[in-house]
Amino acid sequence: MTLASLGFVGWALAGHVSGLQELTITARGWWWLLLGLALSWLSLVVNAIGWRVLVDWLGHDSEGMGLVPLHLRTNLLKYLPGGIWHFVDRLRTLQPAMGANRALVSVLLEPLVMAVAALLWVPFGGWQSGLALVCVLPAVVLVPRWREPLLERLERAKWKQLQRADTEALAPLENTPLGSGRGGYPWAPLGVEMGFVFCRFAGFWCCVQTFDLGVSHSPLTWLAGFALAWTVGLVVPAAPGGLGVFEAVLLMRLSTFVAEAPLLAVALSYRLVVTLADVLAAAAIHLDQRLARRTMNGLR
Repeated sequence: MTLASLGFVGWALAGHVSGLQELTITARGWWWLLLGLALSWLSLVVNAIGWRVLVDWLGHDSEGMGLVPLHLRTNLLKYLPGGIWHFVDRLRTLQPAMGANRALVSVLLEPLVMAVAALLWVPFGGWQSGLALVCVLPAVVLVPRWREPLLERLERAKWKQLQRADTEALAPLENTPLGSGRGGYPWAPLGVEMGFVFCRFAGFWCCVQTFDLGVSHSPLTWLAGFALAWTVGLVVPAAPGGLGVFEAVLLMRLSTFVAEAPLLAVALSYRLVVTLADVLAAAAIHLDQRLARRTMNGLR
């Protein structure tokens, strides 16, 4: 799937070389890209906060666990082949504090909530031949009756994959029931993750404005197309960071009303912006932790 998506994007690029060469970024456009970078960085912070809210909702005490820095530091690892190394690093850190089973649920439930949150933005773009209704239905997955059996299957399947990736660092699962063990609907985590997706879209919208495409259609239409493409990029396995998949779905969804050459430019500039935001966030956490260790050593 990932190779097919990358191939599709490559084919589109090859077919629009001349059109892309005609596009230029004005001084105003560079300011839009800088704002997009700032908003993409902000979205990472909101995403990390959403994970901490989810861990709290699961009944774990997140105080002193440093979940926000951990999330920001490991987020960059999603671009490595396999797309699982950010999960491995988070599990390695969380297991001593909450045990293997609870740590695994805390890591696996987050992308599920994120996917539902993103799809809930799609209906804002209108009926879309029934797509709006289809994208609301996955919210039912977070109801305990459906969520718990799904989590159990996800835990068993993902655990085998994670163990193959890093057998020594991960503790074995415990002889306790799988699943979250929680009743009720995760309204608070879902709300924060919807805020995260909107911040993500805001960074994308800045890339749209960079190439003066914002007047072509309503921002809500762009939001619906972005949310769908982002969700597919998230859930497709073995697509590191949704690379290729997000761009392919975006082109297929939005090229009906936007010329492909500028749409490709938007997709590529957005990919560069969000990747740079991931790098800056991870670097900032690394620098902060180094400074903290030096300060502590200086006080001894």
